[in-house]
Amino acid sequence: MDRSVESIDELVMIADALSNPVRVRILKMLCEGEWYVYELAKKLGISRQLLYLHLRKLEKTGLVESELRLEPGDPRAKKYYRAKPFRILVDNDVIRNLKDEGG
Repeated sequence: MDRSVESIDELVMIADALSNPVRVRILKMLCEGEWYVYELAKKLGISRQLLYLHLRKLEKTGLVESELRLEPGDPRAKKYYRAKPFRILVDNDVIRNLKDEGG
């Protein structure tokens, strides 16, 4: 799905989300398939708390989504993440037409 970036703030938020190598690795893994938080943190070698901070930033930009699931025999809900389909185009015309909400 193509996504039109409409404001400077929105572009900065997306660029910030993609500016961290750990977040790009997370997004790459989520583009390959769905992950349970515990397994994803283990694979990346980071704490779940740190992973949640990165995932929250990616989710806020609309690049990933999550789902809570109850599995048979397990009384606790598990949170799974996956990448949302996206394609972000930024070129001279897009930059020229950005809304400047801050100034």
